[in-house]
Amino acid sequence: MRAVIVGAGVVGLACAIELRRRGADVTLVERSLPGAGASSGNAGWITPVFATPLPAPGVVMTSLKWMLQPNSPLFIKPRIDFALFRWLWSFWRHANKMDFERGVLAYAAFASHAQADFDGLVAQGVPVQIEARGSLFLFTTPAGAEHLRHEVELMRDFGYGPVEILGPSEARDLEPAVTARVAGGILVPQERYLRPESMVDALVGKARALDVELRTSTTATGFRTAADRVVEVNTTSGSIAADEFVVAAGAWSQRLLATVGLRVPIEAGRGYGVTIEAPATNLRRATYLAESRIACTPFHGSLRLAGTMEFSGLDAPLDPRRFDAIRRGADQYLNGWRGGIEHEWAGPRPVTPDGLPVIGRTDRYQNLSIASGHAMLGVTLAPSTAIAVADLLCEGKSRYDLAAFRPSRFN
Repeated sequence: MRAVIVGAGVVGLACAIELRRRGADVTLVERSLPGAGASSGNAGWITPVFATPLPAPGVVMTSLKWMLQPNSPLFIKPRIDFALFRWLWSFWRHANKMDFERGVLAYAAFASHAQADFDGLVAQGVPVQIEARGSLFLFTTPAGAEHLRHEVELMRDFGYGPVEILGPSEARDLEPAVTARVAGGILVPQERYLRPESMVDALVGKARALDVELRTSTTATGFRTAADRVVEVNTTSGSIAADEFVVAAGAWSQRLLATVGLRVPIEAGRGYGVTIEAPATNLRRATYLAESRIACTPFHGSLRLAGTMEFSGLDAPLDPRRFDAIRRGADQYLNGWRGGIEHEWAGPRPVTPDGLPVIGRTDRYQNLSIASGHAMLGVTLAPSTAIAVADLLCEGKSRYDLAAFRPSRFN
């Protein structure tokens, strides 16, 4: 079998490795460089416990309060875009208790394999260094901690262990940099993290060692089809024929799928990040600043602050106010983190209106599959997504339940 995968983020790279490991000839097409979208500058959390849909109860009122404020955790740039209007309407319709809990359970079942699948990837010779120090969630109000505890309770049936509720002094014992504004926290001991750009490098190295053909700076522009099959993918460096095609192009997936009449509503939710080299004070573990929606990840010699969600389109310029909002948000929870050399990054996350990824074969073309829409969970779910996709292409059926993630749900 010959397979073409469009997109060399962590999901596309993991799919290429798994398919090649099972004997397929694989070509990976990437519009820029591997990991150049949302894969390299994110927080790098492996967080199956908090794999939950973005549209949650109460998010509509919060979104309306934030959406036009450029320095808020969520910003929607005003523009005439009917696809965005339709996406937002669908997003808000899914922000209810029933859809949210249904999505939480679908995520929990799938993400319950994430830790083992990551270990399997490492066992195959992908040198990813994973830190197992747990995650600390900090809150300035007790209500936020209660909401998070409820989400964890929904996942207990899938083997997720208990969390530890902390008071302000206990939170400061774990992280001395915590400010007096913090009202408490939740410690999740089973969560892990890694440096995402190192993961990209490790996946690229493994793919090349397995003789995956990697075509960088090559944009997929469309497909040539015949009846219910894709025959080849057209790119800026020529056409590529194959037996199977996988779209793992992140926030660019919808543009490519639209060329063959497929509507898969994936919007670009841009995230911003600031990495501080040699910070004056570093953290001991991955830490989430709940009300400010900022993930803080300590690496060796550096600290990364990542967060915000900006719907401004794929081609909009970066907004420096978003970086400043992250810095000010971190000041509310943490003391002494400033003082090092700072590097700024931004990347578009692929977000669906129901908050769930799109994984599976399309109905219209029997040899065209999608592995996209992972939002902020691309790192967490990349190895499991790769196994699911490889199962579909090589065995005809996935070992994991993908019913909630099927592409046809948007028809």
